[in-house]
Amino acid sequence: MARKITIEPVTRVEGHGKVTIHLDDEGRVSQARFHVVEFRGFERFVQGRPYWEIPVLVQRLCGICPVSHHLAAAKAMDIMVGVPPEKLPPAAEKIRRLMHYGQMLQSHALHFFHLASPDLLFGFEADPAVRNIIGVAKFHRQLAVHGVILRKFGQEIIKVTAGKRIHGTGAIPGGVNKSLTPEERDYFLNSAAPYNIDTIIDWAQEAVEFFKKLHQENKEVMDNFAAFPSNHLSLVRKDGALDFYHGVLRAVDAEGRKILNDVDYQDYLKYVGEEVRPWSYMKFPYLKKQGKEKGWYRVGPIARLNTCDYIPSPRAQQEFEIYKSYTGGKPNNMTLHSHWARLIELLHAAEVIKDLLNDKDITGEKLIKKGKKKQEGVGLIEAPRGTLFHHYRINRDDLIVMANLIVSTTNNNEAYNQAVRWVAENYISEKPQITEGMLNRVEVAIRAYDPCLSCATHALGKMPLEIDLYDAQGQLLDRKRK
Repeated sequence: MARKITIEPVTRVEGHGKVTIHLDDEGRVSQARFHVVEFRGFERFVQGRPYWEIPVLVQRLCGICPVSHHLAAAKAMDIMVGVPPEKLPPAAEKIRRLMHYGQMLQSHALHFFHLASPDLLFGFEADPAVRNIIGVAKFHRQLAVHGVILRKFGQEIIKVTAGKRIHGTGAIPGGVNKSLTPEERDYFLNSAAPYNIDTIIDWAQEAVEFFKKLHQENKEVMDNFAAFPSNHLSLVRKDGALDFYHGVLRAVDAEGRKILNDVDYQDYLKYVGEEVRPWSYMKFPYLKKQGKEKGWYRVGPIARLNTCDYIPSPRAQQEFEIYKSYTGGKPNNMTLHSHWARLIELLHAAEVIKDLLNDKDITGEKLIKKGKKKQEGVGLIEAPRGTLFHHYRINRDDLIVMANLIVSTTNNNEAYNQAVRWVAENYISEKPQITEGMLNRVEVAIRAYDPCLSCATHALGKMPLEIDLYDAQGQLLDRKRK
């Protein structure tokens, strides 16, 4: 008897989606899909707005990573006001970087400690009443406290650079509208303060060590769960270094061969296509040269550490070398190792924040520049979840006439589907019954990518969980809600 299993929505992610798994008459997986059921809107309703509103407007896509949209849009607007990245005033560029690395710190802390760690600490089969952030706080108090303060520190960095912790206004076309005061800078550097930047770096290092210990204790699961080969794409600095703010586009295949070799992202349309499928509002990006079937790729922490040559901060570079040695220098295609990569990036973000706070330009006064106006611009940035594309065109009245956004979650779309299918093929029972452990494994596979479905579809959604199981005739066999 053919069956259909529906998981709707997926929980402990930002936004609203569902999973459907179809079984054939013999109980084998015939189809597994990750659906996004929220509606896209931002690309349409920003049209007709003046370009200078866009960096503030588009960050309403998300309350978790608004800085990423704010800065990607601002970088596109820089191009349109004639200020490419290399011509941005040094103070403006470093203030934007500080804002963005604060964003990476707070978002990575939120995802790992609040959303992902319950599964890793308590196990996929643990009681859901314990397998959550409250359980972490109860049984691993120091870990939970560190997670909260790491996130808070990142949010405070955002506040002083963007004006607010969420939906700030710091970046404007051609620069920024404020620098740091010496008092604001010293607040984060103060060695007498309980949570200064040196403490934050130490705690980030401890988080990496915590994951490595978990990995040693659970190697089989960590290495094999939802692991599959793929291409990987990200920005890298022109010398190949990890860079969250700016760079060139690079992609490698599952063996590490470069398939997109450090190209200018202003020309991204030459290299990246988007496929539409009728069962999801989220598009499926791919590398044009490889084609729709083989050209899909992953983005995010695991992709960035697969594409970059090194990390330009000492502690994170040391951890990067350990991480790379585990796969003999080859790309890491183990989905749960995304958490390892994410924590190395958390450490790197903290180190860069310290360097920027000690840079004399961070309190500089030259904050904006303008050049020759253009009518089109592309802004790319490495958001916490991966590469983020913002592309805009304006008319002679300075109004937006075209917007195209490829967000990190969209770039990972096919990877979610591959992960869901892997779990389905390995854990779905032939009995017409839905178990909590099986359901959570599907969510764990998706959650490893830290998806933000609100970003991907440009809408908000509630997150109850509803699971339906149907037979071939459409008769409901089982239903679970949580």
